[in-house]
Amino acid sequence: MKKFFVFLAVIGFTALSAQYAAAQDAETAAPAEEAVAAQSVDPFNAPAEEVPFHQALKTKFIEGGAGFMSLVIICLILGLALCVERILYLSLSKTNTKKLLEKIEAALAEGGVEAAKEVCRNTRGPVASIFYQGLLRMDQGIEVVEKTVVSYGSVQMSQMESGLSWISLFIAIAPSLGFLGTVIGMIQAFDAIQAAGDISPNVVAGGMKVALITTVGGLIVAVILQIFYNYILSKIDTLTIDMEDASISLVDTLVKYQNK
Repeated sequence: MKKFFVFLAVIGFTALSAQYAAAQDAETAAPAEEAVAAQSVDPFNAPAEEVPFHQALKTKFIEGGAGFMSLVIICLILGLALCVERILYLSLSKTNTKKLLEKIEAALAEGGVEAAKEVCRNTRGPVASIFYQGLLRMDQGIEVVEKTVVSYGSVQMSQMESGLSWISLFIAIAPSLGFLGTVIGMIQAFDAIQAAGDISPNVVAGGMKVALITTVGGLIVAVILQIFYNYILSKIDTLTIDMEDASISLVDTLVKYQNK
């Protein structure tokens, strides 16, 4: 058995030695091949080197001006942070209203209003909170319960919409900063023309480039945040419809319970 392992070790060492020798030969031959390739390549038709995307993005960021581009990036970061927070909040606020109503109806049948309250306390989401507020005023009559559900539903909607005004602010500020950078870039271009006393492409190109890059950056940030903003609004609309439908079903369930 030991001989077998020794044999395997010798074979492995031989293979590694051969691979190392081949690599050394390849490294020795590489400069010669590069020299031949350099002589044979047409300098006028040489292919351009591909620049990585992150490197190109970094270059454009620097060319656009660190001041305005930094402000645009800050708008993007803060806006995305608010969007992620709202999406997580709304995702956790989603409740299976049909299952919750079934639990409340069963709790009312078995333990009365107090058991139904306990079900709502143990369920997360705005729908359960609305149900709990309505059940708290069950002793005051169905009309009071209905008004409470409607009023507290408005409170829950306000909580779901919290932070949307800031997201819309960043959507408006980002392109405005881009346009401000555009104006400043144009001013720099005209200053360069005035200093040079000549309207040449090289003189105008610098300021125009800064103007265009800042505008593009601001518009891209606004588009990204607008997509998230509309997605959040659609989730709020869906939750609002579920809340209204579930509230009507809760009132019907309480009416049946009271009539019994």
